[in-house]
Amino acid sequence: MASSSDLENPNAISSLPYSYAPLSDGEQPAGDEPTTGLHPKKATIFFVCAFLSVTFLVALFAGNEHVLPKDLSTNAAPSMAVTPAITTPLSRGVDKGVSEKSFRPFLGAENSYPWSSNMLDWQRTSFHFQPENNWMNDPNGPVFYQGWYHLFYQYHPDAPVWGKIVWGHAVSKDLINWRHLPIAMETDQWYDEQGVWTGSATILPDGQLVVIYTGSTNESVQVQNLAYPADPSDPLLINWVKYPGNPVLVPPPGIDNKDFRDPTTAWKTPEGKWRITIGSKINKTGISLVYDTEDFKTFELLDGVLHAVPGTGMWECVDFYPISKQAENGLDTSVDGPGVKHVVKASMDDDRNDYYAIGSYDAYKGKWTPDNPTLDVGIGLRYDYGIYYASKTFYDQNKQRRVLWSWIKETDTEASDISKGWASLMGVPRTILLDKKTQSNIIQWPVEEINALRTNATVFNNLVMEAGSLVPLYLPTASQLDIVAEFELDEQTVMRLNGADVAYDCATKGGAATRGALGPFGFSVLAHEGLIEHTPVYFYVAKGVDGNLKTFFCADQSRSSTATDVDKSIYGNIVPVLNGEKLSMRILVDHSIVESFAQEGRTCITSRVYPTKAIYNNARLFLFNNATAATVTASVSVWQMKSAEI
Repeated sequence: MASSSDLENPNAISSLPYSYAPLSDGEQPAGDEPTTGLHPKKATIFFVCAFLSVTFLVALFAGNEHVLPKDLSTNAAPSMAVTPAITTPLSRGVDKGVSEKSFRPFLGAENSYPWSSNMLDWQRTSFHFQPENNWMNDPNGPVFYQGWYHLFYQYHPDAPVWGKIVWGHAVSKDLINWRHLPIAMETDQWYDEQGVWTGSATILPDGQLVVIYTGSTNESVQVQNLAYPADPSDPLLINWVKYPGNPVLVPPPGIDNKDFRDPTTAWKTPEGKWRITIGSKINKTGISLVYDTEDFKTFELLDGVLHAVPGTGMWECVDFYPISKQAENGLDTSVDGPGVKHVVKASMDDDRNDYYAIGSYDAYKGKWTPDNPTLDVGIGLRYDYGIYYASKTFYDQNKQRRVLWSWIKETDTEASDISKGWASLMGVPRTILLDKKTQSNIIQWPVEEINALRTNATVFNNLVMEAGSLVPLYLPTASQLDIVAEFELDEQTVMRLNGADVAYDCATKGGAATRGALGPFGFSVLAHEGLIEHTPVYFYVAKGVDGNLKTFFCADQSRSSTATDVDKSIYGNIVPVLNGEKLSMRILVDHSIVESFAQEGRTCITSRVYPTKAIYNNARLFLFNNATAATVTASVSVWQMKSAEI
């Protein structure tokens, strides 16, 4: 049996209970940019991974915990284990009129795992925004104002659980490093006594800034309120004034008092007025109400709705914005014209996912129509196929781009959150563009500023992985990574295979342990030696009876942790791959969050993972090809990621 020191040594493979050809550590360039290839003497080496026993590989991916029975402890000082009592998760938020804010573990799971303080400390991220402590949810009113990026957010200052919500506030020069500021708005008026809820910021032509937000009144009625900076010359926007005439909007006839929330950024109408939309529902039909205003104090409700989709339920955090059909830059929310499409996005209270659709907007009627009714809001495309909710975009006039923020919830227990003292993250901000190649979806990609955190690049070019291969990529650490990779399937094998009428679904087909002729293949991140714990992020390619290929992009959390009280879902969806394109993915690993992007951001998956063993110096990165027939060639660049100032 291999010793702990053997497992740390990439050359000590003879004593392992399996064999593989170890990879070179790769060249370590002096700077932060990856090298274009390996050392010249190595450039001609043909990297070949020896076959693993199929039985062994399947056992690894099936979660066989007896492969390496030796328990490798974390490289951290011992700490007292915290064993929370078995409890029934409380429902938080629903009775107040918002979506469920508690994660409800699967039936049969016991929330009694003995988490140590070291385990919980490791979960805190290093380059994702989060408050210093306590609870956070929706991003609110993101805006670039007088040289600063502002992020307001739903914040409970008294505990790491949802409660009486105020607006937290932070500022940044680069969207990555943040300075926490005092609470922007408190629950200090009758019209927001039960919560200063989600809202949006609008910059007027003269540079003035106004905010419309939802308040939950002393009787839990959802109303819309106006606020503005106390000192518009203050670039940090420390102090805010609430309009004395609030509320400026109350639920209209036919709309329930708890179904009227989350106003959008305003945009200009052809008549020169301002227009906003607010999410609601009528019975089970999700709707987006439309209001016009000239001064943000008095509003006119338009006839009909911006859009409605039967069966989708309550629409929260509606977003509406233009995207260019030709240009590679974002557009101000008021831009319209023949070269523009419009996106409608809604957060679905019923299933806690963010759906979007691309369509056409009639500014004179205040109506929006999807390009493809089968991919309408709530029944078609999602921003992200993992944990991603209550998202909000803003137009960054500083760099002419549209930037997307989103709340990433915890999927552990409330008891664990209380023990660690915080709950929730923001995803890394993403840019949004129309996919010019498909014209049917958007492209999401981490903002360019995140690249400034890259360091210590390691490059592996043209790695050939036979079917059934598992390849360790030896890195100094693996808890903070930026991974970029391209994959090519062996064309001869693809052509030779007969197609099959086999439907594939990431969530229901057994994850990375289920083998097909052309997949799965990808990475196992936050992996422990022996794969006792690991989170595979992978492609699965299926060949249909018509000979066409369908590619799926998946993230498998089913073996991400030995703990019994965390979510272990398998996420994913189909990703469009056009003729001549290589398969590509990017993965950002930051402790307990993994954000994955396929085909330059056509399909995205955000995962929350809570390993107990694959933490600190025991976190590893593996490359794998668990297909039964295809050889896969991979080229990989991996950067260590520095910590941001947050």
